[in-house]
Amino acid sequence: MTQYDYIILGAGASGLLLAYRMSQDAYFNDKSILIIDKIKDKGNDRTWCYWEEGTGEWDALLTKTWPKIYFGSSTVSKTIDISPFNYKMIRSEDFYQNLWKSIKKKTNITFIEATVKTFNGLENGAEVITETARYIASKLFNSLPNPQVYSAQKRYPVLQQHFVGWFIKTKTDVFDDSKATFMDFAVKQSGNTRFMYILPIDKRTALFEYTLFSKQLLRYAAYETAIAKYLLEKGITDYEILEKEKGSIPMTSFKFYKLNTAHIINIGTAGGWTKASTGYTFRNTSKKTKALVAFLKTNSDLSKFQKISKFWYYDVIFLDVLANNNKEGAVLFSSMFKKAKTKTIFKFLDEESTLIQDFKIILSVPPRRFIQALLRRLF
Repeated sequence: MTQYDYIILGAGASGLLLAYRMSQDAYFNDKSILIIDKIKDKGNDRTWCYWEEGTGEWDALLTKTWPKIYFGSSTVSKTIDISPFNYKMIRSEDFYQNLWKSIKKKTNITFIEATVKTFNGLENGAEVITETARYIASKLFNSLPNPQVYSAQKRYPVLQQHFVGWFIKTKTDVFDDSKATFMDFAVKQSGNTRFMYILPIDKRTALFEYTLFSKQLLRYAAYETAIAKYLLEKGITDYEILEKEKGSIPMTSFKFYKLNTAHIINIGTAGGWTKASTGYTFRNTSKKTKALVAFLKTNSDLSKFQKISKFWYYDVIFLDVLANNNKEGAVLFSSMFKKAKTKTIFKFLDEESTLIQDFKIILSVPPRRFIQALLRRLF
C-alpha cells in the first residue's frame, strides 16, 4: 500500500488537465500526486473543437482555426462570420505531449501504468485497487467513465453523440479552408438527428465526420457508407484516406454530481462535464479543472464543488425533446440558427449567456415540443 495526497484516475483530457494545473500552482508543490492509467501515450485518439473569443490558453497548440462556419439544412443554408469568435481545433497528441512536458518536471507527480479494478471511499480518503497494488489518497479524482450509472436509470434520457470520421487528402485544391461546416443536415435523417461535420485543414486536407444524436449506435459500415456517399455527391472522388477516428459521447442530464463524496469527485465525461445538449466537452473541461484547482485550496468537501445552474434545466428539456422526437433535430437546430444570432447561440451553449440572451434562444425554437416536455417534467 502507498499513500498520496491526490490520486487522478485516467490520463485523458480531464485527468491530464487537472494534473497540469496542479503542476503550475505552487500550492501543490509539497503535495504527492499519483496519476494512474493503463495507457500513457494515447496519440491522436481525439480531435477537439471549440469556439472562443480572441486569444486563448491553448492557441499555441491549435491545428487550425476558422473565422467562419457553415450551417446547412433544407430550410437554412448560410456561411456565418462568427467574429469576434473563432472556431478552434486541437489534435490530442500535441495536447497530451505539451501537458506531459510540464507534469514530468514536477518530482511530486508520479505516473503508474496500470488497470484500475475498483476504487472506494474510506472514512478519511479513498482507496484504489489495481491488478497488482492498493493505493490510498486523501482525495481521488476519477475520469474513468462508468456508463452503467446513467444507462440504468430512466428519469433522464440518454442519447449518444456518435460518429466516424475520415481525414482525407485530395490531389487538387478542393476545400475552402476559411470555414468549418458546423452542421450539414443534407444527409438522410432516417428517423434520427444526423449531419455531416467538416473541418478543412487546408485546401486539400479535411476531416469529414458523419455524426448522429440518437439512442442507438449504427453498424460501423453504415457510417463509412454515409461519408463515401456524401463525398460522391459533392464531386469528391479522387482522395486518399489518411486516418480514421470514431467516438461515442453520452448526452444526458443525469445528475453525475450526486455520485461525488467528500473525498471522491468524478471529472470529465465521468463527472458530467460534457455539455448535455451538444456533446462538447473540451472547453468546459478546461474551465472546470481551473475552478476545481481553486476549490481544492478553499474547501475540503468535494461533494460541494458542483452546483446545478439554470443551464442544467435548459438541457433537461432540450434532451427530452430530442429523445422523444429524434427525427426533428434538424428542424430544431435550423430554427435556432435561422432566428438567433450566432454569438448568442455560442454564449448560451458555453453557459455564459444572460437571461435576455436565454430568452432569445428560447424564442428561436419551435415552442410546441418544448412546452410538452416542460409539462411532462412538471406533472
